[in-house]
Amino acid sequence: MLQSIFVRGEVSNCKYHSSGHIYFTLKDSKGTIACVMFAGSRNGLTFTLREGMQVVVGGTVDVYERDGKYQLYAKQILQEGSGFLYEKFEELKRELEERGMFAAQYKRPVPKYIRTLGVVTAPTGAAVRDIINVATRRNPHIRIILYPAIVQGEAAAASIVNGIRALERQGVDVMIVGRGGGSMEDLWAFNEEIVAQAVFDCEVPIISAVGHETDTTIIDYVADLRAPTPSAAAELAVYDYEQTLLTLGGYADKLHTLMQKKIAEKRSEAENKYLRLKLLSPESRIREKRTRAMQLEESMTRAMEEKLLKRKHRLALFIEQFKGLSPLNKLNQGYSYVEDKEGKALKRIEQVQTGDTLTIHVSDGKVLAKVTDKISSATEEE
Repeated sequence: MLQSIFVRGEVSNCKYHSSGHIYFTLKDSKGTIACVMFAGSRNGLTFTLREGMQVVVGGTVDVYERDGKYQLYAKQILQEGSGFLYEKFEELKRELEERGMFAAQYKRPVPKYIRTLGVVTAPTGAAVRDIINVATRRNPHIRIILYPAIVQGEAAAASIVNGIRALERQGVDVMIVGRGGGSMEDLWAFNEEIVAQAVFDCEVPIISAVGHETDTTIIDYVADLRAPTPSAAAELAVYDYEQTLLTLGGYADKLHTLMQKKIAEKRSEAENKYLRLKLLSPESRIREKRTRAMQLEESMTRAMEEKLLKRKHRLALFIEQFKGLSPLNKLNQGYSYVEDKEGKALKRIEQVQTGDTLTIHVSDGKVLAKVTDKISSATEEE
């Protein structure tokens, strides 16, 4: 038990040896004890020992064989009061950090929207009033469960631990652990290892809110989120109900606008597909082919009519030309047409013999004649 103890007292007979060792006596109203700090242990000593200084010495008590007296072999020396507490704070902070209790991967996210808020703090004082006022102002429907903890004194650490565990069993969504401002001694309960361990082990996200913005405690490092003040903790824990309604209203309007736009796009797309389907449907294709056939029929009819008209015009020209060449026309003009007995046109006298019967065509009939003689035009000229 004497291998690691702390002894509080007043420094006297302090001597710094040339070897680097420090020899001094620690005394109080009840007695004294000789102390020595070897040069190898002085690395953690951040101040100079002086006569009358109140300190806490940590080390090992053993018997000095030469004199047969008990002596305290100091491993660390802390100043009493705030200096002692600060050293103790730094020591615990280093230890917990080495154990990984400050690591970011263990921090639980604080939910954005909560229904139940747990608060571990003193039942009276500015801290609880500020938390309640801010929380209910931001969300009048929030449910707050207060665990009335002792936040100062010897019983404070155990009370805070009990509060954390009780609210965890209640199933709150988020927990605020803290108190109003004060000295380092006043806030010391939040620097105790058992409180830090309870915060680390809690499954419910915890927001630390101890003292003012400049105050720092061990649970600030262990908690899932640190708030500079209790009021700020309430701001972080409770969402703004009215602002949320406005935001939801904005989302609803935006969603309505987007839905209307989407409906219009889909309606236009459906109409285009309907028209396309209508064009590609068998009925439409038949109608299209029928229309095309009618157009071709009309085109062919027009072409035929134009062709017939051209042919009629050409025929009329041929008729007029034929009229000019027609034997009937000649017959009507007083000419006649003579055929031999074989029905061939008589053109030369060599075609007939005396006694042959000829057929003479005139305009109103034909005359049968018998050849009695034939006279050559050459004979007539003679």
